Amino acid sequence: MIDARACVGTHDILLITLDSLRFDVAARALEEGLTPHLARLLPETGWECRHTPGNFTFAAHQAIFAGFLPTPIAPGRHPRLFALEFPGSETIADQTCVFSTDNIVAGLADRGYYTLCIGGVGFFNQQSPLGTVLPGLFQESYWQPAFGVTDRHSTQHQVDFALELLNQQPADQRLFLFLNVSATHQPSCIFVQDALEDSVETQLAALAYADAQLGPLVAALQQRAPLLCIVCSDHGTTFGEDGYRGHRISHPVVWEVPYLECLLPRMGDQP
Repeated sequence: MIDARACVGTHDILLITLDSLRFDVAARALEEGLTPHLARLLPETGWECRHTPGNFTFAAHQAIFAGFLPTPIAPGRHPRLFALEFPGSETIADQTCVFSTDNIVAGLADRGYYTLCIGGVGFFNQQSPLGTVLPGLFQESYWQPAFGVTDRHSTQHQVDFALELLNQQPADQRLFLFLNVSATHQPSCIFVQDALEDSVETQLAALAYADAQLGPLVAALQQRAPLLCIVCSDHGTTFGEDGYRGHRISHPVVWEVPYLECLLPRMGDQP
């Protein structure tokens, strides 16, 4: 387990949610060599299969920002990286960074972090009261149509915008950067020519596209400071299994999500 308590204050923190990405799709993309940038972050065993805390975007992110990242599938109590003070919690360990706030974003801000959100899907679009709840946790939050689910180049636009924000931050200012990747959410069919509906194949293509854009963001953060990096899906989605399409349902492919966490040294430092 990463010692998150020791990392907070010395490391920048990057949290990427690959929206709606199924575990089986992520595992297949890795096996077929379609995600070389993410592969660099993964251990030899590949993606860890975990259970999401929510079966659609809003619920999952509310839990994540309360310190409940996707849970390891093996039975038992699994210590968490981050937690909020909560009487009776059984998943706080010595390595857990515990905050006396009602969300981990505010907790990191209290520890001197500047918190940045680059939105993707509709729950981050700030176009309605509901669409402001999750972005409102951050000191700066951004969304534009080019970041959304219908733009074929959404991840590139998100990363380019994030890089501009990083250039504006002092090197000694610790950052918590959150990026919600919309490309893997429906309609992923826009990433396959002539595809008319979403499928495993179209989400695979969307993930390969997103992977190709993420490398510069990780590299830019590594130039600033050591990095605690978390990449996961918020939930999976169905493509016709057992008659279901979409998510917000309790189906195994919705609950099982890919997850990775790693520590990366600052560029030039010894690992």
